[in-house]
Amino acid sequence: MSTLSQRIRTRSANHSEAAKPPFENKVGKEQDQSQVVHDMQLEATQQAKLFDAQIHKLKKERRFFAKARFLFPLGILLGILLGFILIQPSDLQDIHSNLLLIMEEYDISLRIPDIDLSRVELEWRRFRNNIPEVWKLNNDGREFKVGEAMKARGLTAHYPIVLVPGIVSTGLESWSTSPEYRPFFREKLWGGFNMVSQVIFNREKWISAMMLDPVTGLDPPGVKIRAVEGVGAASSFMTGYWLWSKIVENLAVVNYDTNNLHLAPYDWRLSMWNLEERDGYFSKLKATIEGFKKRQGKKTIIAAHSMGSTVMLYFFKWVESPEHGGGGSHWVENHIESYISIAGTHLGVAKAMAAFLSGEMKDTVQMNPAGAYVLERFFSRKERQKLFCSWAGSASMWIKGGADVWGDANWAPDDDPESSHTHGELIAFRQAAVPLSAHDITQPTRNMTADDASTWILERTPSTFQKMIWTNYSFGIERNERVLKKNALDPRKWSNPLEVQLPNAPSMKMICVYGHGKETERSYWYAHGPHDHEESFVEVDPSTCTEPTDKCKHTLRPPLDSSFSRANWIDSDYTQETTTPKVRNGVKMGEGDGTVSLLSLGAMCVEGWKRPRWNPGGIKVTTVELPHQPASNIPRGGANTSDHVDILGSTGLNELILKVATGVGDEVEDHFVSRIREFAQRVRWD
Repeated sequence: MSTLSQRIRTRSANHSEAAKPPFENKVGKEQDQSQVVHDMQLEATQQAKLFDAQIHKLKKERRFFAKARFLFPLGILLGILLGFILIQPSDLQDIHSNLLLIMEEYDISLRIPDIDLSRVELEWRRFRNNIPEVWKLNNDGREFKVGEAMKARGLTAHYPIVLVPGIVSTGLESWSTSPEYRPFFREKLWGGFNMVSQVIFNREKWISAMMLDPVTGLDPPGVKIRAVEGVGAASSFMTGYWLWSKIVENLAVVNYDTNNLHLAPYDWRLSMWNLEERDGYFSKLKATIEGFKKRQGKKTIIAAHSMGSTVMLYFFKWVESPEHGGGGSHWVENHIESYISIAGTHLGVAKAMAAFLSGEMKDTVQMNPAGAYVLERFFSRKERQKLFCSWAGSASMWIKGGADVWGDANWAPDDDPESSHTHGELIAFRQAAVPLSAHDITQPTRNMTADDASTWILERTPSTFQKMIWTNYSFGIERNERVLKKNALDPRKWSNPLEVQLPNAPSMKMICVYGHGKETERSYWYAHGPHDHEESFVEVDPSTCTEPTDKCKHTLRPPLDSSFSRANWIDSDYTQETTTPKVRNGVKMGEGDGTVSLLSLGAMCVEGWKRPRWNPGGIKVTTVELPHQPASNIPRGGANTSDHVDILGSTGLNELILKVATGVGDEVEDHFVSRIREFAQRVRWD
């Protein structure tokens, strides 16, 4: 309206200007300009009032639940409720000790009276038991279903069964009585929410407690950490995150209990030799299996997950050895009915190499930037590497077979025909991420195969770690049957399926079951910068090392000066989704179960152990691949997931274990969903 009136006034003004003298026209123009400015100011004021009225109307119409006064208290309430859902009743008794620990950390002097929370614990337990199953985060409706289906068929417990967990699955608790560690006596330092509180509020002491002595590979002075005992040791990692609990639940439906079911936890930080040396682990396992045979008159089923499969391979040779278990060549044949390897790390894991070199893996480099920053500030790559290098148990997952299994600069068994870069180069370099200085004459490192990478990584680890490697493990491939038989007396070879033979147990059945269909880290793009000063590792005389049997000496690789070495890290800035293989944050992706490569999971099962050279007893080996088909609306994938850890709750695996345990293992047949047979045939076995 104001625009129209302005146009009318403009036209009138133009008409009148033509009839007026020049002086009057000038005065008229000034008056018209003043009027236009006034009209514009009036219009702007009206528009502002209209806008304010609309905003006021929107505020009035905004619903209460969209306001901050509602959302903020709701967030607090939900957080408290979630905390109470996750807390275990037994954790209530630990509140007092945890408060004292936090106060000690921050030097707070305040006397807290002892409060008996047993009544609160009783009421809280009753409250939790009344919560509907759908709201329990630890459950999703699959509980007992497989067991009920087997029971409906008339199946019941037949063979006793032993469950062997994988790496980091077993809870570890403190038995240290020295003053500095006494506050968490009998507390879990690995697993459970107590571990989280220790890492957050007592990090330095937690790291020093969890590290092993770099020379002996055993407890450092003043520290004593032991594996938690019983079925609960690996049923759940913490409240709401199950491990073996679903398998235990289904076994219980068909009449399994602690009289015919045994979970064999172990301190996964220790080397295989030290597991027996310190804890008598293999002696206890042998006695348990012999006890089952004596009481029930039946052989035992063994189900081992991940690193547990490597532990069991070692056990089979240990129990036969006249210098160790003393069971003789027929012990396995007489005591083991079936051996189930679940997601077994038979030929090693690529991520173990990256962890020892730079304290990294796919899980750390593919975090969002904020998470990666917090992790690095709170628990740096160097700290992680130092911790990993003290855990000789994790070195059992060093990749085995070298270039013959994992490929060379031109080829890898699991390369795709359209690959632009081979997985055979386990560690490759684009360029130096930080420009080299003029005084740094070292050129960028060439791309490396599995053999090259093993040497290169060892040169960048302390001599104490090198000694631990050479005295406990061997990672080659042996084709001479005479030497393979001789290796039955060499404990260093027992964790490598390419250097020892399966036991002579023709009636024992072996089943390899694992998942497929989840992208898995297979090789890496690394970057490095100029030399950088780093904290020195503890070193020992690098000239010789003595293996546990005290029978030989081995010259160590000369370690680099660790106080002044080049920094190396996964080239997380490099992502290329259009190439084959895909590169995501410096990690070249391959096939597998999300953690272990397909080659490691299945090559021995479908090809290596089919050969008499490594399987002289002709043990029947069945391979079952479970496709990874997770449900998007269930946090851990539901009944059809085949993720490396979540497979323990899958329907397919639970059905397989129950069939074998209840005596209908003959129903289990080979099932393939991957190209593992094609890949395995490309391996250089001969």
